[in-house]
Amino acid sequence: MSQCNYIFWLKPSVLALCTFSLLTSVNSLAQQNLPKPVTIQVDLTKDKGPLKPIWAWFGYDEPNYTYMKDGKKLLTEISQLSKIPVNVRVHSLLVTGDGTAALKWGSTNAYTEDKKGNPIYSWTIIDKIFDTFIQRGMKPIAQIGFMPEALSTKPQPYRHYWKPGDNYNDIYTGWAYPPKDYAKWGELVYQWVKHSVDRYGKKEVESWYWELWNEPNISYWKGTVEEYIKLYDYTADAVRRALPTAKVGGPEVTGPSWEGSSKFFKPFMEHVVSGKNAVTGKTGAPLDFITFHAKGAPKVVDGHVQMNMGTQLRDIDKGFEIVASYPTLKNLPIIIGESDPEGCAACSEDLSPQNAYRNGTMYSSYTAASFARKYDLADARGVNLAGAVTWAFEFEDQAWFRGFRDLATNGVDKPVLNVFRMFGMMQGNRSEVKNGLAYDYARIRDQSVRAEADINALASKNTKTAAVMVWNYHDDNLPAPDAPISVQVQGLPAQRVLLHHYRVDKQFSNSYEVWKKMGSPKTPTTEQIAELEKAGQLQLLTSPEWMMAKDGKVNVTFDLPRQGVSLLKFSWD
Repeated sequence: MSQCNYIFWLKPSVLALCTFSLLTSVNSLAQQNLPKPVTIQVDLTKDKGPLKPIWAWFGYDEPNYTYMKDGKKLLTEISQLSKIPVNVRVHSLLVTGDGTAALKWGSTNAYTEDKKGNPIYSWTIIDKIFDTFIQRGMKPIAQIGFMPEALSTKPQPYRHYWKPGDNYNDIYTGWAYPPKDYAKWGELVYQWVKHSVDRYGKKEVESWYWELWNEPNISYWKGTVEEYIKLYDYTADAVRRALPTAKVGGPEVTGPSWEGSSKFFKPFMEHVVSGKNAVTGKTGAPLDFITFHAKGAPKVVDGHVQMNMGTQLRDIDKGFEIVASYPTLKNLPIIIGESDPEGCAACSEDLSPQNAYRNGTMYSSYTAASFARKYDLADARGVNLAGAVTWAFEFEDQAWFRGFRDLATNGVDKPVLNVFRMFGMMQGNRSEVKNGLAYDYARIRDQSVRAEADINALASKNTKTAAVMVWNYHDDNLPAPDAPISVQVQGLPAQRVLLHHYRVDKQFSNSYEVWKKMGSPKTPTTEQIAELEKAGQLQLLTSPEWMMAKDGKVNVTFDLPRQGVSLLKFSWD
């Protein structure tokens, strides 16, 4: 038996030897438990085509938040994070009401009728919404819906008063039904597009996307597939009569991999190709872009949130597969009209604990990792992905960090918005990223991220800059050691480059962690709000650093916390 087993009897010299041996064993064990270094190789000479700004698309249920205080502030910030115009999609632009904002509700009173049934058009509130976008250089995705009360085949009940915790089906009221007069509906659409051209000009409106409805394969549409297709024919005809060069599309179904969705999606596509048009009697219908939705599915497992990115990617992949199966349509732009970790932005964390990923860095790392795979899925199916709408905005006059799926709370930006700021710095074409990394798009699509962490990168290059976004993501929101990262970049066209290293994690670019350190105040002071606003901006991990590129190569090493995201931006003269 070793002398060290009788440590309380030992001479000092032997005790020192035993202590050294014990420490050596502990260090050896600790090293065995440390995460292995991850090497990411980026080759800027390997061009993978344009890095389309598919992330520069946002949307939300409540259109009347658009012109409110925090709404205008956030829209300004969103518009500033992109060098190209940001597209914005909102619901309820034709819903009857006085414009009062509420959760899962909005209205514009665009269409009413007099006692004789004659149409009365009012564009005041819609103009207020679209003016807010246009003033910021943003582009509306003009969602044509929902049904005005005077046109609904089942108008009552119409206004709902849903709140978190209520039955979600309570929201589907009179606005979800088909029109009692398709001709009047078509004239409403025609008048709206014509008014838009008169107000904003033909060139501006030509740059918008006009789309019909939202998720008609579920209760957002209380009609049949055939009635939706008929509505589409009347809608597309009206848009084109008002502006022949306008872009019109659909069908905005959700969950392409769901059995019920394919029974809606495919008949719509078949009709566009070879169906009899309800208005013209000719074959087919105009279609300039194709839309569908894809969502993930988080849940609580053993007391922590477990995401399911695979569910979202499978929906995206199935949607791409359906589009690719139509030779005459497969090259049309695809807009994933809502692309999110789950399906209810207004379902707060306090009442829906599976949504507890939203305030912190899990939402931001999920966003980085999932958007990168959307490019790969589109490439694999050979389709034209134009945009993926993040269905998240802000909710006025709600508790601080209540856990809605939003980009800001009470005017303070949340960590996820800083990932979009990172995306905004990525310009030019995609560059190759490789070196035996644990996950590719196919593995996440099929298995999600349930084994080792997904540590990977997205890279881009233009004439004067290159950028590498690196993330450390896992579906399970559990503590883990920081990952040692080595990013090896080759193909830099200059000998001397300036590196800016931005970071989103618990310490950087994170207003939520600062708020918690304050004691989670329900009513922060003016000074605290100023501190939170500062913490909500994108921050540098280190000071900018000049690096010498030997043969066009540099190596950047750093530790990246679980659910953290780094952006390495290189610039040169």
